[in-house]
Amino acid sequence: MENPNPPPKPIREKTHPPLMVNPQKRIPLLRTATHHPYPEPTLPIKQSKTHPTTTTPNTVPPKNEKEESQEASVFFIGTATTLLTYGHIRLLTDPNLLHAGDHVHLGPGVTATRLTNPAVPDLASLPPVDCVLLSHYHEDHFDREVEARLSRDVPIITTPHAKGCLTREEGKEGGAFRRVWGVREFEGVVLLSSPPPPPGVEGADTQDGKKKERVEAVRVTGMPGKHVPPGPLGMVNELLGAVPPTNGWLVELGWCCGVGDDLAGEEFETGYRIYISGDTLFVDELREIPRRLQGDKIDLMLVHLGGTTIPGPRMPLLMVTMDAKQGVQLMRLVDPDVTVPIHFDDYDVFCSPLDDFKKEVVAGGFGDRVVYLDRGEEYRFAVPRGS
Repeated sequence: MENPNPPPKPIREKTHPPLMVNPQKRIPLLRTATHHPYPEPTLPIKQSKTHPTTTTPNTVPPKNEKEESQEASVFFIGTATTLLTYGHIRLLTDPNLLHAGDHVHLGPGVTATRLTNPAVPDLASLPPVDCVLLSHYHEDHFDREVEARLSRDVPIITTPHAKGCLTREEGKEGGAFRRVWGVREFEGVVLLSSPPPPPGVEGADTQDGKKKERVEAVRVTGMPGKHVPPGPLGMVNELLGAVPPTNGWLVELGWCCGVGDDLAGEEFETGYRIYISGDTLFVDELREIPRRLQGDKIDLMLVHLGGTTIPGPRMPLLMVTMDAKQGVQLMRLVDPDVTVPIHFDDYDVFCSPLDDFKKEVVAGGFGDRVVYLDRGEEYRFAVPRGS
């Protein structure tokens, strides 16, 4: 007899070989560059925010508390573009650096116009990064200028569909991208920081008389998402390939332990969990996320909102990203400690304004669990080191 309540499946059904990153030897972002600019570009941070229950937002943690944690931040550039910094590791999400008045192609007969300017004007103004995290292959997440100018050797973690698009030579200015990881739902890949641990960080243990090294690491796991609602429309889209498949991401910040070069991702220690929803609607597949987490807490959620409607606001036939109500539904489902909304007002196809989300948040009793970032602002937090 079939078990009516089968045990939940693991959050990762497969782990890809680790991606080694060396923050001291990053690839220049620009395809035509042979070295990094000097001095290194800095982010134009207008304001730093912290946990909404913190009474003094920019207070530095006490000395003993700071020693037991690693600082991290999310800098909001615009649309779904953020820069996640954790210790020495930097991840760039969904790079779209177009400006107000620029246009993107979103599918057959569908275009959108950008209404805002990004906090960082172009790729050359960004500090070097270790990896790009791309939720899907859509121009409002990976614009044509970024695609043409980005170095072919910067690592990219994305969907299998986007990997196929990025690694094709045909019609691509600058040729195919060479370092792309195609990650499916509930598959993971660990980014290991290859230099030795910073001074003052002790080895976690010893093995055969040798000290285990403990290095900063990030584990990225693909999460489910649906850009097109299920049913007849979803089946038609699968046949036509009009709207690309999309991933959400579970981004775990932590450490890996090992001896010498044997820093295996299996010994990953999680200190902080970030869930990035990606361009999804609130669909049943998302309910699998808390089931598989089995009580593990999401510390921070970056939720893609906007109620993106195609072909456009004058003829709103199909919504393909969450609106305000669905965003709060996702908060109830995932129950993150803090939520930061992104992807809400940058294009004219976004039909659910941020003010609607703010009202839904207050009505749902979540007012003290949301941080609102304007372009050019960052959210700062600490990642506990563990024992």
